[in-house]
Amino acid sequence: MTEETPGFEEKPDVPSGATPDDAEPKAATPSAEEAAAPAGDANQTAGLVAQLDQVRTALGERTADLQRLQAEYQNYRRRVERDRIAVKEIAVANLLTELLPVLDDIGRAREHGELLGGFKSVGESLETVAAKMGLQQFGKEGEPFDPTIHEALMHSYAPDVTETTCVAILQPGYRFGERTIRPARVAVAEPQPGAQTVKADESAETADDKESGGPDEG
Repeated sequence: MTEETPGFEEKPDVPSGATPDDAEPKAATPSAEEAAAPAGDANQTAGLVAQLDQVRTALGERTADLQRLQAEYQNYRRRVERDRIAVKEIAVANLLTELLPVLDDIGRAREHGELLGGFKSVGESLETVAAKMGLQQFGKEGEPFDPTIHEALMHSYAPDVTETTCVAILQPGYRFGERTIRPARVAVAEPQPGAQTVKADESAETADDKESGGPDEG
């Protein structure tokens, strides 16, 4: 039987050649790899963020390029369509211009009562086709003279006009859309020289009579 001595604590066995400090447990010390792990994760995250920014920048540039190309394509389509319409209008206008002498002959034949039989049917059909293509005839007697659409071939004075007026249509004018193919050839009349002065004097006398209560009675 072993007797325990009071006040004596049993110490752990210490291997031979070891110091007492070696017998005490030591705190775990992190390795170099474990210490470097957080720093490596931070660097990797920063690299991914930088790559993401680069991808976003490249995406923005490509999107801007695509939008610019799309706008240029739309402008190209509009320009081609506009040119196509212009070429078509020019071709139709040239064709109608070549038909004007024929239409003039048909008009003269109608005025002289010679538009009869088969010739009448052909002439009216040609006029209908020209109208469907957009040809419009203009020029009427009594309308004011407009040098942009009228060509004056004859000139005279008339006491019953107050401005330069078309008094006769020698050859009708034609337009295609907003394009004037041929101006109307007309005879114009201007107010009689001195007529405006006489009318002005008569108007002044009438105004004086009204102010004075009418002409004097004898």
